[in-house]
Amino acid sequence: MEQDFKALAELYKNALLKDVLPFWEKNSVDWEKGGYFTCLNREGKVYDTDKFIWLQNRQVWMFSTLYNQLEKREQWLSIARNGANFLAEHGRDNEGNWYFALTREGQPLVEPYNIFSDCFAAMAFSQYALASGDEQAKEVAMQAYNNVLRRKDNPKGKYNKTYAGTRPMKSLAVPMILANLTLEMEWLLPKETLESVLNMTVREVMTDFLDQERGLMYENIAPDSSHLDCFEGRLINPGHGIEAMWFIMDIARRSNDTKTINQAVDVVLNILDFAWDKEYGGLYYFMDAEGHPPQQLEWDQKLWWVHLESLVALAMGYRLTGREKSWEWYKKLHDYSWSHFADAQYGEWFGYLNRRGEVLLNLKGGKWKGCFHVPRALYLCWQQFEKF
Repeated sequence: MEQDFKALAELYKNALLKDVLPFWEKNSVDWEKGGYFTCLNREGKVYDTDKFIWLQNRQVWMFSTLYNQLEKREQWLSIARNGANFLAEHGRDNEGNWYFALTREGQPLVEPYNIFSDCFAAMAFSQYALASGDEQAKEVAMQAYNNVLRRKDNPKGKYNKTYAGTRPMKSLAVPMILANLTLEMEWLLPKETLESVLNMTVREVMTDFLDQERGLMYENIAPDSSHLDCFEGRLINPGHGIEAMWFIMDIARRSNDTKTINQAVDVVLNILDFAWDKEYGGLYYFMDAEGHPPQQLEWDQKLWWVHLESLVALAMGYRLTGREKSWEWYKKLHDYSWSHFADAQYGEWFGYLNRRGEVLLNLKGGKWKGCFHVPRALYLCWQQFEKF
């Protein structure tokens, strides 16, 4: 068994350092205008030059984090700086809200219609400040973080399309990302802020969004935590639910809270049982809790990030609890993910498969897929298996 873990650690390490990171280092950095190209075809050629704030900030975070946690490579810090400087200059409106998209040169294209741009900015500039010692980056990180706290109860603000008051809902995305973001910014936050936000988010995720009877994580709930019988109210997003659970494990691990860790593992296993495609393998992208047709037409696609986040959750869950079912599921997900998503010919991972597991879009990056889920998961799985 020990040999298995050693071989797995080596697999993830090599995939990260010899395949995935070099792909992004070579193809994505816009040294001329700043920031990164994320729309890359299978071979790594740029097919669109627009810059999406989520992905720009995630790449700053990725290279800063590797510099902070893995190795002080000057190249990684230079890549992070190239994005951070571009974003500090062009990423926000006059009120400090982060846009969604910019032109290659940094002109705004899409208004700051959600707080997730701010979340990823706070993550990025926190890690970049730690890596670079840049005081201004600290200020940018704290401003973005305070923006998130201020707007978390109304994340879309004036850009919300729903009619106020008729069917109010809370979204899992807000507390789950706030939990992870707060832990990311531990070194910058006062201890009382850190602990109160972590406690609040863990309680909200594990009490309000978790259906205690079914053990499933719902994507949207009513303000009183009840279920709503509508498309959004019945929505199960397996990838989100599983990703949220490794965030929770990561927080609970700090205080050796084995009860919460085991509860999170239970949820991961329940979601996998619910969302696994028994005919073709892989995890569905969206599901309806009651088995009705989902409104998302792409519901049965198999997506890279869903499977990668599941690998992280299972590796972490197994290391922390030793539960055999986690290991069985890990092996099943590992075999599916590595045989379907990893591109042995041109490197990196495919993002989008159809239900049968065939490549649907052979891009390596686009509007939603950038230098984030693949390298982060490879790094985290490597670290988990090194600790066995």
